[in-house]
Amino acid sequence: MSERKVLTKYYPPDFDPSKIARTRGPKQVGPKVQTVRLMAPFSMKCVHCGEFIYKGRKFNARKETTDEKYYNIAIFRFYIRCTRCSGEITFKTDPKNMDYECERGAKRNFEPWREAKLAEETEEERLDRLEREEAERDAMKELETKVLDAKQEMAIADALDEIRSRNARIERADKEGKRTDVQVESVDDLRKKQEEEDAEAARKAFENRALPDIGEEMIEEDMVDVPIEAPPPVFSKKPKEKKDFGAALGIKKKAAVAAATPAPAPAPTTQVKAFEPKKTATLLAGYDSDDD
Repeated sequence: MSERKVLTKYYPPDFDPSKIARTRGPKQVGPKVQTVRLMAPFSMKCVHCGEFIYKGRKFNARKETTDEKYYNIAIFRFYIRCTRCSGEITFKTDPKNMDYECERGAKRNFEPWREAKLAEETEEERLDRLEREEAERDAMKELETKVLDAKQEMAIADALDEIRSRNARIERADKEGKRTDVQVESVDDLRKKQEEEDAEAARKAFENRALPDIGEEMIEEDMVDVPIEAPPPVFSKKPKEKKDFGAALGIKKKAAVAAATPAPAPAPTTQVKAFEPKKTATLLAGYDSDDD
């Protein structure tokens, strides 16, 4: 059996190395493809046979560099085959969402966390929203400016009409030979004059009306300035009442019982003579004897 790792090789006698021509194969046309070993980036279901492929299963895949780019980041496409029916499954990278996107051959399983993440507003969407709001704000501001300009134009037109009507009236009066140097009072002067007339009429009406006497006392200014001295407070000490705890417990006092019952009549007093022992000789006889 020959060695697997030989140190020397056999060259036949008729070997001519110049006859060996080094040729280059044709260049690869299209995207660059290479075989890599990878794991499934997400759990999926094959659309051909319904086989479920879990996340992390290893495959020998073909890696293809596409012409698509995201902010100068290359996007790669991978080709794998189903473990049951050998159907081709294709997915590619998604640098925008930092994830993978399933293209064909399989269907990605539902992932709640992914749905919540996609529902969030990205940086680009936020910038687009701010641009739209700014454009709407500019439109509203432009509309408000147009409204103000229209009001100003209407006021100018009204003033011009008034000037034209006054000039026409003066011209007609000149033709008729009437006096035209009469001063025209302005609207403000007329309003001020009307307010003064109303105030004067109200003052006269209140002067003629007799008000009823409500008994008000006139207070002089000298009396208002004089401070009123209040009498000094007088404090008197009151004896503290004693609480009847016995009444609360249902105990009656003797004095109360005696007052409730009538006192008995006093018994007739009899003089009792004090008892005096008789000094007899018989009792004292034999007191000192030892016969007992």
